[in-house]
Amino acid sequence: MNYKPLCIWVFSVLAFAKAYTQQTDKQDSYSFTLEEAINHGLENNYQAINAKRDIAKALKQKWETTATGLPQIDADADYQYQIKQPVTPLPGEILGGQPGTFVPVTFAPKQSAALTATLRQLIFDGSYIVALEASKTFLDFSKNANNKTKLEVRKGIINAYGGVLLTQENITIIERNLTTLTKNVNETNEIYENGLAEEEDVEQLKITKSQLVNQLNSAKRQENIAVDMLKLALGIELQTPISLTDDLAALAIKNMDPSMTNNSLELEKNTDFQIATNFTEQRRLEYKLERSKALPKLSGFINYGINSFNNDFTFLDSDNKWYGQSIAGVSLSVPIFSSLGRQARTDRAKIAWDQALTDLDRTMEEIRLSYRSSLNNYRTAIGNYKTSKENLRLAERIENKNQIKFKEGIATSFDLRQAQTQLYTTQASYLQSMYQVISEKANLETIMNTPEYINQK
Repeated sequence: MNYKPLCIWVFSVLAFAKAYTQQTDKQDSYSFTLEEAINHGLENNYQAINAKRDIAKALKQKWETTATGLPQIDADADYQYQIKQPVTPLPGEILGGQPGTFVPVTFAPKQSAALTATLRQLIFDGSYIVALEASKTFLDFSKNANNKTKLEVRKGIINAYGGVLLTQENITIIERNLTTLTKNVNETNEIYENGLAEEEDVEQLKITKSQLVNQLNSAKRQENIAVDMLKLALGIELQTPISLTDDLAALAIKNMDPSMTNNSLELEKNTDFQIATNFTEQRRLEYKLERSKALPKLSGFINYGINSFNNDFTFLDSDNKWYGQSIAGVSLSVPIFSSLGRQARTDRAKIAWDQALTDLDRTMEEIRLSYRSSLNNYRTAIGNYKTSKENLRLAERIENKNQIKFKEGIATSFDLRQAQTQLYTTQASYLQSMYQVISEKANLETIMNTPEYINQK
């Protein structure tokens, strides 16, 4: 039986299945609440992925440092073939010749081979002890940097998500306003054609309509950019469709938490403070490292090797003779005098440590200032939201009254246009106030490092 066609068919099916699986691994579209978007972004954002890899690198570097103080074993294999063997002259009388003459003699065989294994162990080195401390500090720094990246990614996703909702709500409002205004233009135009209105009334409304059309086109372009920015923050390919299920107004209300303004800043939780502390500790360890270089270094070794030699290549033969050798020893290095170069390096490291301490103080003050500023902005955003909501209610009433007055001939087209423009501005302010509540709370949470679940991921 010929199995070749069957094998070809089986491999083809497997290849197709693999390709299909790879294609289906990527979703055709996504739908997110804000919380779902944050969770997805923390796992798939490009910066978040690399931040995790930085931790993995730090773990490897820590072990790399640790391994330098553990036993090290090296193996060497040497083979020599003397194309032209060296000749050593010996006095002739040694071999029974005439005094004053020399006899050329070859001592070394033409070929030789040697196998050697060496075990080295660091016994004491002050620099190694400091390096172990530094590797732990670097690991802590990587973890804190990863946490800061997650906080920034989270804030970026919240702002991007809110930005998309803002543009979408803006489009909806503009389209609704445009529908109402178009109806006004058509009705006023009919009244004008019947001689009951002035041409200026139609022109005023047309001006407002053209402005709304431009705003709508601009808002749609902004929506495309805002959606792409959100996809980038989420680690999703730009051509993949996404939809958002949360509502801007609902999110604004959910993010209004006046109790947050009563919380005090815990400086130790702030990631910038943690990173600055890591940096200061790193400079302290660098100073300690330079001081440790004045201490002696002690290491030991032991090796064992075998060698063989012959004029012919017989090293792989079973009856070839190999001769063993072994040696052990210790090495002690004591720094005595460096023309004050070592002291200069130590002093320089101490100055760098002092600079880091000063930078830490500055960072603490900057964090306190950022907290106060963010807290004030959040309180202001909540106040603006309440004010904008009330102003929107009043602007809608004013615009509605002017609509009625205009139809009854009491108000002019200019009055109506002014009321409409005021309404549109108030609507935009209201949308912006909702977005600011969401954004400012995210800023405050980032400074306070309140999303504790981020540290657990």
